[in-house]
This record gives sequence, C-alpha cells and structure tokens, in this order.
Amino acid sequence: MRFVARVLSLIFLVFAVLAGLVDAIQSVAAGELVLTPLIAAWTANSPDTLAFLQDLVARYLPGPAWETGLQWALQQPSSAVFLAFSLLFYLAGYRRTRPAGRFAA
Repeated sequence: MRFVARVLSLIFLVFAVLAGLVDAIQSVAAGELVLTPLIAAWTANSPDTLAFLQDLVARYLPGPAWETGLQWALQQPSSAVFLAFSLLFYLAGYRRTRPAGRFAA
C-alpha cells in the first residue's frame, strides 16, 4: 500500500511540474502572471471525464457538495491542486524511522 501511495505521489508531482511549466511559459508569453485553473485545463483536455465526475458527485454526495467544495477546488491553479494531492499521497506512504533507543540493535 505504501508503494502505491508513493507512486501516486510521484505521478501527481510530475503533473504539478508540467502544469507549472505550462503556466510559466504562458506567463512569459503574456508578460504577466497566468495561472490556469484546474477546471479550465480539465475541460480543455477531457471534458467527458469532468462530466462523469459531476454526475458521480451528484449521484452519491449531498446536493451542495459540487457547488461548495468541488467547484471551489476546481477553480484553484492546477499546479497547486496537483501539489496538494502529491503531498497527501506522500504523507500516506511515508514511513517514520524509529529512533535509536537504548536497546537498538
């Protein structure tokens, strides 16, 4: 399970770097800061899966879940959202080192 969480963390980190790179290129081209919201990037790349997610949320979660929680999260910059998911999966797969105690071998 830890291995899967670490792999997912790496994948989300790669997505975050790529999204940040796209935003950096657009910012240099525009001459001002450009941050692409996740919903804009998702709509441009795969609108069918976004509609599937909206149907899934409408079917299994309470009514205001889409308007309040997920809509807000989708308006955030895509690189920040991917970095947050990368951090969550990294923490899920993290293994603390045991401190060297008095009877450590």
